[in-house]
Amino acid sequence: MNRGIKGIGLMSVDSIQALLKDVSGGSVKLAEPMSLHTTFRVGGPADYFVEPAGAKNTMDTIIICRRQKLPYYVIGRGSNLLVGDRGIRGVVIHIGDSVSKCVIEDGKIYAEAGISLAMLAHKALEESLEGLEFAAGIPGSLGGALVMNAGAYGGEMKDVVKAVQVFTPDGLLRWVDAHDMEFGYRHSILQKEGGIALAAEIELQKGDSSAIKTKMAELSVRRRTKQPLEYPSAGSTFKRPEGFFAGKLIQDCGLAGFSIGGAAVSQKHCGFVINKGEATAADVLELCEYIQNKVKEKFDVRLEKEIRCIGEF
Repeated sequence: MNRGIKGIGLMSVDSIQALLKDVSGGSVKLAEPMSLHTTFRVGGPADYFVEPAGAKNTMDTIIICRRQKLPYYVIGRGSNLLVGDRGIRGVVIHIGDSVSKCVIEDGKIYAEAGISLAMLAHKALEESLEGLEFAAGIPGSLGGALVMNAGAYGGEMKDVVKAVQVFTPDGLLRWVDAHDMEFGYRHSILQKEGGIALAAEIELQKGDSSAIKTKMAELSVRRRTKQPLEYPSAGSTFKRPEGFFAGKLIQDCGLAGFSIGGAAVSQKHCGFVINKGEATAADVLELCEYIQNKVKEKFDVRLEKEIRCIGEF
């Protein structure tokens, strides 16, 4: 059973909501189900769910949370999140459509963190710019993609990003050159040092519009035929272990279709844990741990989860 929302410190629920609404310039919802904001479609309620009206409002909201000692989490489109069934105590700050400006000039794109990768890829297509085709089918936002150096089909964010605008843990807003972002396989310096990606400068090459469109269509077909897009999931559940493929290891353990509660290993692609209907976060987490144990037992390989677990389980 979910606990009722409580104030934090000396602040009441009403005063926290009013303060967040004032600084965010946007909406503040109480007890907002996180299942509505993750691609897994699971997760309990966030005490306070804030959608700031812009980038500056986002920074102001973070500053207030720090100053008032309100625990907070910043999320994008929830495509790589598993939120616990008991929800999130504190403030969830959603960087979405209100922080999604995009300007393209001379092959360079300036885009805010809330824009979806699919939208970004299609805007590049409109300008006949090549290099973002791989991103067209990734369901996340630019901000999340920068944090984890998202990639697919041979392309990664590090291949196209020139600089990232970061709101640092000590409250500074600065541009970080791509070389200093420490982009690696599903990794960036933001995971190590914290900070929030608010925007990025992306540089692409001029290409042939028809060829770009064809490549995007081909990758879309590959996704539909090889990935379980018909079910809620968080994409690839595990990172690729060095020298192996996670999906192949899981398949070779005989786990295709194996389920716990409403969570199951996809039969189409064993690297995906899916919500086949009415799954709980506990189901997903238990299944992930079961898979990790089985792969470790059979192949002596430790799978590392690619999904990020937050909230109370």
